[in-house]
Amino acid sequence: MNMLKKLFAPGNNTPAASAGLLVLRCFFGFGMLFLHGWEKLKTFSTTAANFPDPLGVGHNVSLGLTVFAEVVAAALLGIGLFSRAAAAILAFEMAVAFVMVHKMEFSGAMPGEMACMYGGAYLTLLLAGPGRFSFDL
Repeated sequence: MNMLKKLFAPGNNTPAASAGLLVLRCFFGFGMLFLHGWEKLKTFSTTAANFPDPLGVGHNVSLGLTVFAEVVAAALLGIGLFSRAAAAILAFEMAVAFVMVHKMEFSGAMPGEMACMYGGAYLTLLLAGPGRFSFDL
């Protein structure tokens, strides 16, 4: 019984909880970096002209801010350095994407399901912190 409790109710500041936060950081940090951000960085010059500008700052600036979030902040979150700040940046980016770009639609021509899911993970990491297995103090 004690082993089941350790597995399914490890507590807030245990190695198991920190391992869970590490897995979440790696999946949603490095996943964002390599699946989304890196591609935008590689194709910046060809992507910028048609990139959405939901905040009205210009297509190049919008793409630049997105690349910063999806490359720099995602890498920081993945390694656990400045984790809460990185999670806040990424949560904000996903909120803008979900609300302003995808119009809070979960289906259709431009579904926002992935932005909502990523945003939920970043909000979780913002609130819970990176766990013990990080470079944050």
